[in-house]
Amino acid sequence: MAKKDYYATLGVEKDAPAEEIKKAYRRLAKKYHPDVAKGGGSAEKFKQIAEAYEVLSDPEKRSQFDRFGHVGPEQGFDFDFRRARDTFQEFGFGGSFENIFDIFFGEGGVTRAQTRRRSQALRGEDLEYRLRLTLEDAVQGTRMKITVPRYIGCTQCHGQGQEPGTKSQVCPTCNGRGQVEYRRQTVLGSFVNVMACDRCEGSGQIVEHPCKKCDGRGRIWEQSRISIRVPEGVDSGSRLRLAEEGNAGIKGGPPGDLYIAVEIASHDVFKRDGDNLHCQVPISFTQAALGAVIIVPTISGQEEIKVPAGTQSGETIVLHSKGVPRLRGRGNGDQIVHIQVVVPRKLTRQQRDLLEKLDLEI
Repeated sequence: MAKKDYYATLGVEKDAPAEEIKKAYRRLAKKYHPDVAKGGGSAEKFKQIAEAYEVLSDPEKRSQFDRFGHVGPEQGFDFDFRRARDTFQEFGFGGSFENIFDIFFGEGGVTRAQTRRRSQALRGEDLEYRLRLTLEDAVQGTRMKITVPRYIGCTQCHGQGQEPGTKSQVCPTCNGRGQVEYRRQTVLGSFVNVMACDRCEGSGQIVEHPCKKCDGRGRIWEQSRISIRVPEGVDSGSRLRLAEEGNAGIKGGPPGDLYIAVEIASHDVFKRDGDNLHCQVPISFTQAALGAVIIVPTISGQEEIKVPAGTQSGETIVLHSKGVPRLRGRGNGDQIVHIQVVVPRKLTRQQRDLLEKLDLEI
């Protein structure tokens, strides 16, 4: 088996640090990823890049490669699919890791009996939109419109990628089967692979007249205005799912979903703790000593509360059900009012005399 130079594959020096290797892999993987590079040979190049990164990103495997010049089954090397999957997902590539597995070993694994023709219809990618809300909107719920950059289905070719009224031709590379077979020596040994045809991308058909509106992609990029409803009680970290509001599918496949990631802005008056709201309310020391009826803010307006005589600074008064609505519809949390007794910094002579007399009486 011919030896491979994984450093040359990624375009880095032998003493390159791990971060440089990762950056090189990220750049090359994005460039040759099958979702991006549609030309012939891109899948093979992507396989080489992924294999090189799998070895050089693992200290033990890299050390073995540096010592022996190659890594293979004869040295007890196992391809780490879980680690490769995590790396694949970390870089945010479209599609699924299972599709990339197919690129390496053919659909259905290593036996011809398990292979099947790949369908061109693919589900669109899921999208995430970060939404920053005021505390009032999070507590009370709201409706709004957001602008989401996404792919929508082409209205001219209806997602098929070819000019209306034209017909596709049988792919001469795979003779319409959508698959090609070849024997490949991989890190797991020798395999007979059945893979999707690069030329027709597994469809068995060649589009000779691509749709002019979408350049044959079957979908168009646009800034979409989408109406959403934010339910009462959402919090930072909440994720709202809008079914089929993600990217349009490919070749008639269903659209992906749109996920709204919620973040709540800080508030000048209230601090949220789960379903409860906290606020600080200052009162004078005479109100604390004598008791008083005061007005406090709530998330929905103002509320009168009674401060008992002798209230100390730091004590709390609970306003039941004045907090945040619970998402599951089981009522509201509470509002906790934290009392702060304010002592005046300056006193008039008359005020001082009165306090001194009071002090003698207490």
